[in-house]
Order: sequence, then structure tokens, then C-alpha cells
Amino acid sequence: MAGNEWINGYLEAILDSGAAAIEEQKPTVDLRERGHFNPTKYFVEEVVTGVDETDLHRTWIKVVATRNARERSSRLENMCWRIWHLTRKKKQLEWEELQRLAKRRWERELVRKDATEDLAEDLSEGEKGDTVSELIHAETPRVTFHINASSLELWSDDKKEKKLYIILISLHGLVRGENMELGRDSDTGGQVKYVVELSRALAKMPGVYRVDLFTRQVLSPEVDWSYGEPTEMLTTASEDADGNDVGESSGAYIIRIPFGPRDKYLHKELLWPYIQEFVDGALAHILNMSKVLGEQVGGGQPVWPYVIHGHYADAGDSAALLSGALNVPMVLTGHSLGRNKLEQLLKQGRQSKEDINSMYKIMRRIEAEELSLDVAELVITSTQQEIEEQWGLYDGFDVKLEKILRARARRGVNCHGRYMPRMVVIPPGMDFSSVVVQEDASEVDGELPTVIGGTDGSSPKAIPTIWSEVMRFLTNPHKPMILALSRPDPKKNITTLLKAFGECRPLRELANLTLIMGNRDDIDEMTGGNASVLITVLKLIDKYDLYGLVAYPKHHKQTDVPDIYRLAAKTKGVFINPALVEPFGLTLIEAAAHGLPMVATKNGGPVDIQRALNNGLLVDPHDQQAIADALLKLVSEKNLWHDCRRNGWKNIHLYSWPEHCRTYLTKVAACRMRHPQWKTDTPGDEISAEVSSLNDSLKDVHDMSLRLSVDDKASLTGSLDPVASSSGEPDVQDQVKRVLSKIKKPETNSKEYEGVKLENVPSKYPILRRRHRLVVLILDCYDSNGLPEKKMAQLIQDIFKAVRLDTQNAKFTGFAISTAMPVSETMEFLKSAKIQVNEFDALICGSGSEVYYPGTYTAEDGKLFADPDYASHIAFHWGYEGLKKTIWKLMNPEGEQKSPCAEEDAKSSNAHCVAYFVKELSKAKKVDDLRQKLRMRGLRCHPMYCRNSTRMQVVPLLASRAQALRYLFVRWRLNVANMFVIVGETGDTDYEELIAGAHKTLIMKEVVTKGSEALLRTTDLRNDIVPSDSPLIASIKGEATPEEISEALKALSKASL
Repeated sequence: MAGNEWINGYLEAILDSGAAAIEEQKPTVDLRERGHFNPTKYFVEEVVTGVDETDLHRTWIKVVATRNARERSSRLENMCWRIWHLTRKKKQLEWEELQRLAKRRWERELVRKDATEDLAEDLSEGEKGDTVSELIHAETPRVTFHINASSLELWSDDKKEKKLYIILISLHGLVRGENMELGRDSDTGGQVKYVVELSRALAKMPGVYRVDLFTRQVLSPEVDWSYGEPTEMLTTASEDADGNDVGESSGAYIIRIPFGPRDKYLHKELLWPYIQEFVDGALAHILNMSKVLGEQVGGGQPVWPYVIHGHYADAGDSAALLSGALNVPMVLTGHSLGRNKLEQLLKQGRQSKEDINSMYKIMRRIEAEELSLDVAELVITSTQQEIEEQWGLYDGFDVKLEKILRARARRGVNCHGRYMPRMVVIPPGMDFSSVVVQEDASEVDGELPTVIGGTDGSSPKAIPTIWSEVMRFLTNPHKPMILALSRPDPKKNITTLLKAFGECRPLRELANLTLIMGNRDDIDEMTGGNASVLITVLKLIDKYDLYGLVAYPKHHKQTDVPDIYRLAAKTKGVFINPALVEPFGLTLIEAAAHGLPMVATKNGGPVDIQRALNNGLLVDPHDQQAIADALLKLVSEKNLWHDCRRNGWKNIHLYSWPEHCRTYLTKVAACRMRHPQWKTDTPGDEISAEVSSLNDSLKDVHDMSLRLSVDDKASLTGSLDPVASSSGEPDVQDQVKRVLSKIKKPETNSKEYEGVKLENVPSKYPILRRRHRLVVLILDCYDSNGLPEKKMAQLIQDIFKAVRLDTQNAKFTGFAISTAMPVSETMEFLKSAKIQVNEFDALICGSGSEVYYPGTYTAEDGKLFADPDYASHIAFHWGYEGLKKTIWKLMNPEGEQKSPCAEEDAKSSNAHCVAYFVKELSKAKKVDDLRQKLRMRGLRCHPMYCRNSTRMQVVPLLASRAQALRYLFVRWRLNVANMFVIVGETGDTDYEELIAGAHKTLIMKEVVTKGSEALLRTTDLRNDIVPSDSPLIASIKGEATPEEISEALKALSKASL
């Protein structure tokens, strides 16, 4: 190995160069053309270009400490091969990514061509050229956040007569109104501060009555008790500006919904399986609150949410489901996006796509973001760059196609069901109430010496503690302070800033550098990336001998941040954000508000901020010299410093919360407003509310829970517990009797519906609204032809017997069946099994596309009529004809028409379901592939395979068997928590959605021979959708007797989250 000492040179060159330097040293000339060959330089420039050697540093330290020369050479050679392997892996991943992007570009162009051809059919020749040619080739205009360019009516004080109820959702992290623990972990950061301040600001706007911020309730001993409080008041307004009482429930509140393990604080990557639990809990609170607000300000009618706004992917997924359940508009703010993160991680070449998905659950996150785009009416971004470079990566958004569809909508031309969400740039707001703006900054000169004690022997004034913490590091704290405030994350590029400062002597002589890098106790206990940055910072301070020139305090509180800005401003300092990419740059606005000019990265949001404020300089974050030059220029040129300071103060109002909320409400008002509207009226006696609590888990929220009157002398708060009633407790039995005594006798007169005479109508309303419990049968037992197997009938009979064995609960329990079959086939099956259709209170047919109530609106010949309210409820973004045409093309491409993969199933189709026979299963596209292609064409829907993979059905976006159960909750107040869903071990491709949630699930093993889940998706995400440890999910063997089924249901009834 003696001949291998050149390896040492390779490694030294690699480590001395550094990652940034290596990036800059990419060769522009072939090294062999220079007349000599330098193997070390070749290795550094060609082999390890772009390799981040941070994780190799520890190995390098061990190697150089090895005394044995032979062992040392061997280890060095191993390191070289390791780097070589990393490089090859990175090149391979880059090549795969290039191929994927090329394929995606090709698909985009194909999709645009198909879409514009279909859309052009309704246009005149002149319009065709206008929308197809001009719009496709037009560049997206630069959109600023100035409102005056918009033709929308601005939100103003004349809206104060409105009484709006707004819901914000931010699930992960630790959310509270005071003493926010920002920086405690990666989940508790700027988003937490943003949503809390947005809630407070919206509640103060004219016309906004109440704002609820939903988050997760955490009762873990690891965190403060305040995160377990169900409700936290952020603001309250007992009187408006005119002195009128505005109601006890007005203001902004944090509402903590329990979901997932109550005693554990979970990071966002682990929350995914519990999203459905949150949705059901949130839905319960909304229904309670809509009734309370209706009594206060709605004239007795429910006050439905004006908008539901999801923040980040997990909240976006939840908001989409809530929007579908309530039929109200949804708004989305991504904050950071999964596809963008995936691309950045793949470019690093350190992890495969599978490894990234395992660590970050990135595919589940991306699917949630895609669903959010499907449902959202409005997507709010901080910058134009976020729209073009980040949202543009998604299947569900195409800037050019969105322009075409918007132009057609303006002209009133049919879009054939195609839809793209509207993207708007609204920069985050800030609370400037604690900031004192001084128009003339001249008095700042000499102020700091006076405060901390000058040379004239005067006594120092009381100063903030954080000032002392910072100044103890500095030899001369009077010098201008260069301030950087961020987590010690490699992406924040702090080390490059430190190198720029350390290698620029004039800058060191003129200024100090202060690095506020979060909070730390022991570097060894920090995560790898953060610890590595801090270690590098300490080494660079030592390398450049920056002691007395650089401050890096270990701790600071959120309340200290304004004082830190003030200290930098009093020294006539500069704020710097050198991040490699900065999505927005909220700290830049905070700094400007405190009178600090800025130097910021030219990548991302700071470009828009600088355009608006004109208070600093933009730099290339990779250019160390440019960073030093920009800082030196602002520190040394006092006139420039004062101009930047004044410009920042003059324009900072553009980023105030009132301005943000005014723009926000203006944009939301332009959305198509929707809320539950029933064609058939709702009964006024509210019997269902009397017998069922809308949410047992929130019963301790006394100021918001319903107090339902049973008679003039007594009230019933909460629920009539079926378990308690069955045990014979006299108080509960008396309450039940009083409630039942008030129910009117069924009407038996014939009625007419759509001109058809209806008979056997025991009540105007479905009987299920008077049920305590609902047992929902979802057993997808089909043979190879897609027909129901005989054992399904026996299973249904056994479940009937099991429920009726519990005589006390049986009379309060109803049944529903949920199936992919159309209502005609469902009726035929029940008839062949000798099961009366009236045994069921509800039939959910066509994969959730229709809901029927046997015994209500039944024609003389026994024909059932679908619930018209449900049909209008699920019609959002549904384009039957355009969808039908496109799906036929996708399922049967050109050249395969002679042996089509699918044929239309007219019998199974209805107004909200397009059904096909699957003729050749091997050619069938998986659901995720089919949905991707539909999304790229602007078609929003819910495709699924069903009935043992013999059928493919497409229903509206938010229609499904799971969403149909939530509809029963919203429409008839039948609490999801009192539903028992009985399923097999597998089923149709919507099976996963049916297991999770606040309902109880009983899985009957081995009853479904074969399902359709193999056609669901390429990447298995079941563990990120279905919780593995939920107490609400139980299983039982398929051959169970009615007695065993009854015992299993009793055990489940006692389970709770």
C-alpha cells in the first residue's frame, strides 16, 4: 500500500475544497488538454463534484489519527471508493430524474393537446385561436400582491353586517397563543406563529364573527399541559366598534381535537393514519358550533363555515374531506411542498426514493397535496416563484391550462368538468403594534453607548437580558451588528456567511456578527444536520480567530426576538438571510419593521420582498465574495443605510395583518360560495340531537357544547348512552321515555314525489335520524363475474341476529348497506336472499354515488328514489360527459379498439357514476395512474375498481362510501362515533377509507376471497392511511356465530379514542 500515498492527497483536496468550492470548480476545459494531468484535481472536480462530504468528516478524523501507516492507507483507499460509490449513485439518480422530467414534459404537452382539442369543440374559429394557441404559448405574467390591479370589490367596513364563521386547520407541531415554543422541533416553527396571528387578525376584520383554529390535542407528559386544553381563547370581542353586543361565541379560538394516541406527541410524519379521526372529530365540533352560532346570530338557522382553510399537506387533506362533507369552499396554503422536497433530496444523491419515502412519508404527503389541489377553490402562496416552480410540479396544476379554463369561464363557455384552482399571491402579514417607527433615524447615533453605559462614566440603563447575552461575546459591542436569525440547518447557509465575514478584513474591522441559531443545551444531543452546522461554525470561528467579533448565544425566547432586532438597529447594523433558497422570508419583513436594511438570497421570496420594500441588496448565496461586498456596502455607506431604513418603514404596511386579511377576504369572496342546502326541509323537533351527542370527546368544552332541551323543566347535555340505557338505569330510561313520548305518530297518507304516487311512507323523514346507533354492512363478497356471493346473504342474516341478541340496544339500532352495486342490483340481491329492503334504514349504492331510504319515498311498485339533497351535495366539480369521453380514451387507447380494456356498464351507471366492465384486467391502469392522467387534464373525480376487479366506476371527487357516512352525520345528525362499520379483510379500492375514522370498525376475516386493492396504487401506502393500533378497530373470524359477533360489537361499543 506504500504506493497509494496519493490517496491522502485526494482526501485532503476534497476536505479542503468544501462543498461550495467544489461546486464552483467545475472544469470548463478538459484537464488533459492542458498538457499535463493532475490526478488529485481531476478526482476532486470530476468524481466528487457536488458530493456533500459532511458525513465523511468523522471517518476522516479517525483515519488521520491512525498511527499504523498500512492501516491508514487502507482506510484512505476505502474512503475514496466510498466517495466514488456515492458519486456513481448520485449520477444514476440524476439520470433517472432527468428521464422522469422528460417523460413528464412529454405527458404535459400531450395532455394540453388533448384538453385543448376537447375544449375547442364549443368555440368559434376566432375563439379557438385565442384560447388554444395564444394562451398555451403565453408566458405567465408576473403577479404582485398589490390589490389595485384587481377588479374585485375590496373587503371594507361595510361588510360588518355579515356574521362569518371561518375555520383554519394546522395539525402538526405544538400550537398555543402565548409563549409559543418556536424552534422546539422541526414541526413547531413559523407556520405555528403564522396561523395563530392569522386567526387573531381575521377575527378583528369587519364581518367576521368567529374564527376557529383546529389543531391536535396532546396530553403527553413530554409537553406542557396547555396543549391538552380543548379550547383556548385567542381574542374575544364582546362589543363591536359601535358598542353593540356581538355575542358570547365571537372572537378567535384554538380548538384542539383529539386524534391518534392521546398520551403521545407525534411528529407530522406519524400523523397520517389518524387524519380520518381528526376529520370526524372536527365535523362534530362544526355541527355543534353551527347550531350555537345559528341561535346567536343566524336567526335560528345554522351558520355554516364561510371557508375551510388548510395549512400544509396534512391539514389540506383534512380540509378537503371536511369541505366535501359540508359542501363549503376550501382554501389551501402549502407552506412547504412535498414534490419540491423530494426533488431536492434526490438531487443530493444521498438517498433513494424508497429511503426518502420511508423517512418522510413523502408519497403520502404528495397524494394529500394533490387531493387538496383537487378540492381547493383558492390556493394562497407567498411568492410567484412558489406558483411557477413548486406548484407547477404537481399533476393537479398547470399554469397554461388554468389560463385557458379561466378564459372560458369568463366567457361562459362550457369547460366539460375541467377545473384548475386559482392561485393568488398574498404575502404573510405581521403584527407591527409593538414596533415604534422613527421617521428620522439620526437620533439613533450614540444611543447604544448611552443605554449600556458610555465612556463618560454614566450609569447604564436597564437593558433587555438578551442584549447582555449577545454583548458578552463582543469586545466592542458598539460596532454595527450583522444579524442572522435561523435554525442551524445546512440549507440556511450560515457557514458561507461566516466564511465571508472571516475572510473580509474591512468587514471584520467595521462590524460584529451575531448568529441566533435556535436553542440548544448540548450539541451532542442535537440532530445530525444541525449539530454538524454548529460544529462547523465553532471551527470556523477558531480558524479565522473571530473571538470577540461573533456572538452565538445558546438560548433565546420568542419574546426576545424584537429586542434582538432593536439591538441590531441601534448599532446601525444589517440583517442577512443567506439561505440557499428561501420560500418567503418572514424574518426579512420583521427586520425591516425594526429599521434594519437587509442583504438576502436572490433565490425565492426575498425577490418579491425587495421589490416591494426596496430596503437592501440581493446576492447569490453561493458567492461568498458577493455576500461580503453587499454587507460592507451597507455598513460603510451611511446614506445608503438610511435610505434603505426609510424605504423599509415607508412600505412595510404592505405586509401588515389588516392588509393581508383584507386581500384574503376579497379573494375568498370571489369563490363560488357553497353551504349545505336541503331541497327537503329539516324537522324542527331535532329528536336526533336529543338522543345523540355530536361528539363525546368534546363534551367537556362547556362553552361550546349543545344543551338540548328535553322538556321545560329539564335539559340533557351530551348523549343518552346506549350502554347506560341498556343497563336499566332509571334516570336514563325516564329521559328516553320523555323523548319518545314527544315523537309524533307516523303519517300513513300517500304522497307524491316527482309525479309518482308514493305508498307505505311511515314518516316524512328517514327513521335513521332517530337511531342511537347505525350498523353499516360493507362486505365486498363477489365472484369472478362481479355478482354477490351466496355467503354475503348469510353474513347479513347473522349480523341481524347478532344485533337483535342485545335486546336493549336493538330497538335503538338501525342498519345500512353500502355497496358498489346499483340500487336495482342491490334490490335484486336482497330479494333473492329473502331479506326485506325495509330492514335497512339506508342504502348507499354505486360506490357512494347515491343514497336511498327504504320506507321513505317509495313508489307503488317498490321503486326507491335517491336522496336529492345528496345528489346536489356531491355535484362539486363533476362533469359527466367530458369525463366519460376522456376515460374511454384512457382505458382504450388508439390501436387497441378491437380488443378494448373496458366497456361501458350502462346498468351500473347513473347521473353521478360512470361505470365500465373491465374486460382485460392485465391492461387496466391502476387507480393512482388513472387519477394522475385525469388530474393533468383538469378532471377531478374519484375512480375506483370494485366487485372483484370486474368493474371500474368513477364517481364525483368527494363522493365515496366513507363520505356518504359523513353526509348522514351532517344531514340527519347521526353521529359517526355511533356507527359500526363491518368490513372484510379486503374489498374495493376505496376499502382503506372505510376502516379509519371515529366510527367503530369490525373486520371479518376470510369472508372476502378476493378484492380489488391490487389495482389501487403502485406504492403501498396502507400503513400511512390505516392506523395499526386504534382501539376503534377490532377483528373476528369469518365463521363467527351471531353470539360471537354480538360480543365483538359490545366490546367495540365500549372503545373510545
